[in-house]
Parts: sequence; structure tokens; C-alpha cells
Amino acid sequence: MSETKDDPSERDLWMTLWKGWRRRCPQCGSGPMLTGYLKVRDHCPVCREELHHHRADDGPAYLTILIVGHVMAPLLLVVFTTWRPEPLTLFTIFAVGCVALSLYLLPRLKGVIVAFQWIRGMHGFTRPG
Repeated sequence: MSETKDDPSERDLWMTLWKGWRRRCPQCGSGPMLTGYLKVRDHCPVCREELHHHRADDGPAYLTILIVGHVMAPLLLVVFTTWRPEPLTLFTIFAVGCVALSLYLLPRLKGVIVAFQWIRGMHGFTRPG
């Protein structure tokens, strides 16, 4: 893999977002970005890139709700009109599905948001020089 350039305008957007999706450092792509489920490290343990500047806030939660809603609502309609399961069965299956999909997406979308802020030089991610 080639070395990432320091100039924010020369960084590769899609590769950086992919690193964020994998919850890896947007600079080197090998160090873990998160210390726990959602806590972002102050800096990358591999390349020492500072990550404490991020301002992900509620963005990952909004994106998670948007994606889960747009995936599960049509699926719910298709399952209900095709098989007509019992309401409690339908609720149980889709409640578990929504929770599982949300838990899967939330840390990945947080990584994407932090990586996007890093590549655009937002909130103090820009480098001097």
C-alpha cells in the first residue's frame, strides 16, 4: 500500500472511508481507531496520528437509524405480505434484526465519520506545513 500524503486535498477519499469502515486509523490503515465499542483513541498506536480532534457526536447514530430503517421497513412489508406470520413472531424477528444490524453498523459508521473528518481536515485534523 502506498504511503498517504500529508496534504488533505491529495488524500484518497474512498480508501480513507474504507479504512474508517474497517475501524482502522485513517492515516496508516493498520492501527485500531477504537478502544472499545465506540470510544475513539486519542492517537493511533502504530503511526501516532492524533485522532482526538474528531467530532462524530450523533452522526453515526443518525446514519445507523437511516440505513436500518430503509433496509428493514421494505423487508418487513415483503415478509408480512408474502407469508403473513403471527404478529408476535414478526415483531420478534424484526426487533432482533434491527438491533443486530444497528449494533453491527454503529461502530463502522463512527469510523467512517471520523475518517471523513480526517480526510477533509475538519475540527483540527489539518496539519501544519
